[in-house]
Amino acid sequence: MEPLRVCIIGAGSISDMHFKSFAVNSDAVLYGVFDYSLERAETKALEYGISRVYKNIEEVYSDPNVDAVSICTWNNSHAEISVGALNAGKHVLVEKPLAMNVEEALKVEEAVRNSGKTLQVGFVRRFATNTKVLKAFADNGTLGDIYYAKASCLRRLGNPGGWFADKDRSGGGPLIDLGVHVIDVCWYLMGRPKVKSISGNVYSKLGNRGNVENLRFYKAADYQKDRNTVEDLANALIMFENGASLFVDVSFTLHAKQDEIGVKLYGTKGGAELEPELAIVREENNTIINIHPQIDHLTFDFANAFQNQIDSFVSSCITGTNPLAPVEDGVEMMKILAGIYEAADKRSEVTFA
Repeated sequence: MEPLRVCIIGAGSISDMHFKSFAVNSDAVLYGVFDYSLERAETKALEYGISRVYKNIEEVYSDPNVDAVSICTWNNSHAEISVGALNAGKHVLVEKPLAMNVEEALKVEEAVRNSGKTLQVGFVRRFATNTKVLKAFADNGTLGDIYYAKASCLRRLGNPGGWFADKDRSGGGPLIDLGVHVIDVCWYLMGRPKVKSISGNVYSKLGNRGNVENLRFYKAADYQKDRNTVEDLANALIMFENGASLFVDVSFTLHAKQDEIGVKLYGTKGGAELEPELAIVREENNTIINIHPQIDHLTFDFANAFQNQIDSFVSSCITGTNPLAPVEDGVEMMKILAGIYEAADKRSEVTFA
């Protein structure tokens, strides 16, 4: 069996995980790299022993030796590059979000359908060990019917600036960058119910807070402390057709004592916390008990989850099996994100047919 020949498109910070994970997968080979900065692409090629550095995106599309692409570019190019690669007969792994809006997402879905190729969206938390364990419990009915979930990912200081803080390139702030992950993992564990309505708010009150000293946080390569066009905070109540609901709040910056992450689900037979650490709550013999699974990764381990994600993508491409994070889910998640921004803009509930 020939290995899957992969070209990485975009050599920014998130691409490091793509390069590292593909490099250790025995069924894949890092064949090429393209970045709008030729120097940056050449640096990655040298580091990973990659034979091809492309000067433009069309060279990637036209190279018959490229079986798949891994897209690590700004959000505003995800849909365009995905469609171009699919139309050229390539499999696609694309970082979240799938697109900048629902219209773009639907075009990607159409390209997947017409090409017959695999597209997997980078919902990396689905591939974490704690998520896989909890998903198995949920599917076996341990929690019963999950009717409420709550997700938070709050940074007290953590606007990365650069393209993350530029709405034209990112599509938004913490909602589209952080919220997409915690919303998706809740929705996935709830059984991916159809959305009925959304109420939401976004706030732009604090900016980058570039004046803060003595506290470090991640900054994009093109960070400028006074440039920011995205929200600081977003929250939403998402109602589903089956009567279940999901509340989410996410921030880049907030006057909070500390950063906070929490993913919780509540069902008719039990409850669970996925983050900050996996735990399951049940009733046995008329007594409430907390179950602590004995696994290597009780919390989200980025490297472990990312490797699982890459391995799953490679397997789907080679075997033709459906990916765990298919294009349809990327479209639905785009509807949710767009719905939150729309509800906040209109200051009224958004409903779905």
